[in-house]
Amino acid sequence: MKKNKLAIVGATGVVGRTVLKVLEERNLESFEYFLFSSKKSAGSKINFMKNDYTIMELSEDCFNENFDYAIFCAGGEISKKYAPIAAKTGCVVIDNSSHFRMVTDIPLIVPEVNSNDIAKHKGIIANPNCSTIQAIVAIAPLHKKYNVKRIVYSTYQAVSGAGIKGIDDLKNGINGNSILTKFPHPIFNNCLPHIDTFLENGYTKEEEKMINETRKILNAPHLNITATCVRVPVFNSHSESINIEFERDFELLDLIDTLKHSKNITIYDDPDNNLYPLAATATGHDNVFIGRIRRDYSVPSGINLWVVADNIRKGAATNAVQILEKLLAFN
Repeated sequence: MKKNKLAIVGATGVVGRTVLKVLEERNLESFEYFLFSSKKSAGSKINFMKNDYTIMELSEDCFNENFDYAIFCAGGEISKKYAPIAAKTGCVVIDNSSHFRMVTDIPLIVPEVNSNDIAKHKGIIANPNCSTIQAIVAIAPLHKKYNVKRIVYSTYQAVSGAGIKGIDDLKNGINGNSILTKFPHPIFNNCLPHIDTFLENGYTKEEEKMINETRKILNAPHLNITATCVRVPVFNSHSESINIEFERDFELLDLIDTLKHSKNITIYDDPDNNLYPLAATATGHDNVFIGRIRRDYSVPSGINLWVVADNIRKGAATNAVQILEKLLAFN
């Protein structure tokens, strides 16, 4: 049986290596794999699926191999240049960068929520922002049942979301080294209310991403949303306080039951025993963990959620692999 060809672009980065790990864990052996990275990493080897793979340098000619699928994990500029080249050859691109997310005719997919939109693709499918993915997994089943009126996001995002340089800044701070390679201020012993660049309206790009991507995925272009995104001195897994106001009233136990029976959600909510989601709990897992579930008594139909997930796995790598699995099912 002929195997599909799958290219991993950015295979040596934090997300790329996690994609490979998730593919191994899910035992997706029905592919012929090709691993690409920058010139700097070309020629190095990665052990994957019990074989040694040589990393190849990415170039425009790479896609003459007629790949069936490609997962891009190499940043916006790389995706901007190479994803359309790949798509023109008939390859279906799953892109982890922010470059295509808000393009009108490119599906923005969280498989638990809007997998049917995958069929609308024209060669490129966008993976949402890591902080958006975990939030949407929690919000979507509640939106379907109670109709969301307003969302207030407050995020506490790990340094791994900023890549290896962000991780290095925290390590350097822990070791007493003041050298910064990513952040404008030390992240050790600090919280930075600054993720991505500032916009003229006072929001950061990260905050704008969460607002706009939530609207697109939920197909609710006028939904009232605000966000404050903060980088915290945690290595991995994002934590989010999500305040939601609904159009319809709810019974708290019914709302919790709805979450319990939704895909890839784990309820961690037992305050009497100090049980609530932690970054350390979520790291290494693909589920979204939800706790501190309580009414917001300041509005008629409001709820507070504490939502935690591994931003490199569910927030990037696993979500991309789940999209790939859905594509295979469609075919």
